[in-house]
Amino acid sequence: MRKAQKEQILNLLAMLQSAHGKILQAVDNGNFNLARQFLGDCQNAAIQIGTMIEETEGEGFVTVGLLEEYCELAYQIHEGLQMGTQNPRKLQKILQKYLVHIENSVKQDIPMRTEAVFLPYKASMWDSLESVWMAADEDPDCDAYVVPIPYYDRNQDWSFGEMHDESAMYPDYVPVVNYNDYDFEARRPDMVFIHNPYDNDNFVTSVPPFFYSENLKKYTDCLVYIPYFIEREFEPADERAVKHMEGFVLSSGVFHANYVVVQSEAMRQIYVDILTRHFGEETRNFWEGRILGLGSPKMDKVSMAKEGDFEISEEWKRHIYLNDACGGGMGEDGVCKGGNRGKVIFYNTSIAAFLQHGDKMLAKMRRVFQMFEQEQKHVTLLWRPHPLLPATIKSMRPTLYSEYEKIVEEYRAGGWGIYDDSADLNRAIAISDAYYGDPSSVVELFKKVGKPVMLQNVDA
Repeated sequence: MRKAQKEQILNLLAMLQSAHGKILQAVDNGNFNLARQFLGDCQNAAIQIGTMIEETEGEGFVTVGLLEEYCELAYQIHEGLQMGTQNPRKLQKILQKYLVHIENSVKQDIPMRTEAVFLPYKASMWDSLESVWMAADEDPDCDAYVVPIPYYDRNQDWSFGEMHDESAMYPDYVPVVNYNDYDFEARRPDMVFIHNPYDNDNFVTSVPPFFYSENLKKYTDCLVYIPYFIEREFEPADERAVKHMEGFVLSSGVFHANYVVVQSEAMRQIYVDILTRHFGEETRNFWEGRILGLGSPKMDKVSMAKEGDFEISEEWKRHIYLNDACGGGMGEDGVCKGGNRGKVIFYNTSIAAFLQHGDKMLAKMRRVFQMFEQEQKHVTLLWRPHPLLPATIKSMRPTLYSEYEKIVEEYRAGGWGIYDDSADLNRAIAISDAYYGDPSSVVELFKKVGKPVMLQNVDA
């Protein structure tokens, strides 16, 4: 039984206790009709409680039997009052005794279940929630639901543009529930997990307003925000880095969440310091209770991911094994053996770099592609732009969008490198030997798995 249902039943039992006092008062005042009316109400409430318990715990549950005995006793008192043959005070004490037994049974015999709902919006960011969902899904006392929510591109006038629903892009082992089929008002989940903190403040995309953190907190007692990104670790004294973090920390999801789970204790302190500086020193204890440095699920996912865990297309294999799809056959771990495997370089182009450099970024990308095309016999480039980069350029740098699209089209048509716009970042990391590109949270993931990192210079 859910916590909210159990609390509702205990509230109904408290009302029954209050009704017992009203029954005795009515009898003392000689108003037997009113007393019998209260007894009827008590029977109806007990039947309602019994029905609620049967729906979750099944017929014949011990508490239901106690409620049936209570109803029978209430009926006897009702009839005794009508005939004037029973001592109402004595029977009221018996009613109260039964009520205590019922309340104890509700508290002790009915197991309490937790309902947790996970609301990813970008399938490629699901790894920021996955390990938490796995733990909840494995808990026998928890019902965990993954409810992917849609999102809209922002038009230049801030209105909603095209809607995207990525529900079909999640791994097969993740059962998803359509967002239209989960009734938040009726179910009132015990916990809601989000990775989108921006509500109406995102310049590029927006989830439907119903799923803004400000609204979601109306339907749960525990809203949890887990960032979709990983930041490099730095000291709180690094003012430049702290200033950079303010845009991520001072967001609606952080303000409205009951808990915010960040990647480390050091990052937790930075969150607390930024929030305290913004809201006042008197709020420090408040934020210290809400910000938790428990680690990032993204780190959990990338640490466990191995190349053999993923299905890799023949097209990708031909690039990785330098036009030999799998010359040496497959090993027991599912990885190609033999063949002429070259190095795979993960190339990342970020939103921040593009917004900062614009035309220079486009020119840099062309130079990078030209260089790697010339080296394709020895090394494979895997280009994975930030999932929201096209939408960002279209919304915030519209004059550059057609040129960016042209570069993408030429790269894909060239057939000499891999273009990865899938939802699975961890597959790309697992098959790559090194990172090259812009500063990004992906850098921290490569560092976590011990792979080399080289940052690109747009001017070089």
